[in-house]
Amino acid sequence: MNGATNVQKPASWLQAIWAARYRTPARFVALIALLLPWSTTGLTFALIPWLIAFAFLDLRAFPRSLLRPVCLLPIALVALAALGTLWSDAPWPERIHALAPAAKLLVIPLLIYQFERWPYGNWVFSAFLASCALLMLYSFVVALDPGLSLKLYLSRGPYKVESGIAVRNYIDQSQEFALCAIAVLYPAVMLFRQGRVRIAALFALLAVGFLANMMFVVVSRTALVTLPLLLMAFALLHLRRRTALIVAGAMVLAAVLLWTVSPHLRATIAKFRGDYEMSMQDKKVSGMGSRLEYWRKSLGFVADAPLIGHGTGSIRGLFASVAVDAHVDPLRGEIVSNPHNQTLSVAVQWGAVGVLILYALWFSHLLMFRGDGLACWIGLLVVVQNMLSSLLNTHLFDFTSGWIYVLGVGVAGGMALGEKRGGSAATTDGLEGPRLRQTPGGTPK
Repeated sequence: MNGATNVQKPASWLQAIWAARYRTPARFVALIALLLPWSTTGLTFALIPWLIAFAFLDLRAFPRSLLRPVCLLPIALVALAALGTLWSDAPWPERIHALAPAAKLLVIPLLIYQFERWPYGNWVFSAFLASCALLMLYSFVVALDPGLSLKLYLSRGPYKVESGIAVRNYIDQSQEFALCAIAVLYPAVMLFRQGRVRIAALFALLAVGFLANMMFVVVSRTALVTLPLLLMAFALLHLRRRTALIVAGAMVLAAVLLWTVSPHLRATIAKFRGDYEMSMQDKKVSGMGSRLEYWRKSLGFVADAPLIGHGTGSIRGLFASVAVDAHVDPLRGEIVSNPHNQTLSVAVQWGAVGVLILYALWFSHLLMFRGDGLACWIGLLVVVQNMLSSLLNTHLFDFTSGWIYVLGVGVAGGMALGEKRGGSAATTDGLEGPRLRQTPGGTPK
């Protein structure tokens, strides 16, 4: 009897070590998601141990998995950006610097491969939600006492924090809060239908907290534009027709009520028209007015090199070549390296070829999330939010929004593909991944 026990103990230790081999990379990805709302440096350092842990996975099927469009298109866009450095007229440091924002897309195929085979994606979702919830509570505190903002200690130069920005900037914060507010509606509705009212109410309370922060503390105009569209997508996909109509009516009433009681919301919306008038009439730099000028100039740059663009890192030099004296006309004298539109940013640098790859990438990722389940909902939400917000920004290439896209598509995409092929350890294009089976006690075997 003792001999049998001694034989089983080494076997159990080996099983634990083998299971940990696949849990460890997921823990590092969860750490990346936890740090993303707070720190750019911390996220960068967390990538290193994850890549090391990823190298110890079973990678025999990895080369063939890269041939699928959902993996191949991110690689193609980065490869085009690398090739674009060859025909750019920008100084080489600017070319290399412009290549870095696209390079993060190379992480997507790695995440898809990992989470398609090993079922720990919910750790990543939970870490990001918990981190954003903490940031939301901290933002309320900063709104009451701006002196408590970490931005005062982490930023370079003077910075005003009266608006409740805890770290970084209001655009990133609004993107994160809007994503979380809509994402948690799915588990709230599903749990309520299952009769688990208390847990459903907790998710609903989180959604209310995120929305309240955006309506009464700080919100970006990009989030104001995209938020109603994301709510409509949720209502159409996950609610019955009658319920969706009721929700639509409630949204209209809520918008009217918020307009009445929130001076911050009225001021944010009024800024659209104020910016336009400031730029068009007074020729002054403003948010929306400057964007219109960037887009006008960018369309001219695209017309000059429509097929393959002007090359990687060329945007700033092009704006400098057409700038007028900033003292005479501040609006037309601006020199920027970001046209604040994802399509134009790609078109100026890599022409129609780049735009074709960009839209193929977005739509291939959208198609990956056809179906039901939390992973499909989160992935669809991440892609749609990125596509909509990229009308007013370059959110695929920006740091925080870009990494949200990379993590959301990579983790949720891997989970969705795994579920569609019969579980988290599914076969992909005939490629078998190691299967982790759950014992009654929940321990992977």
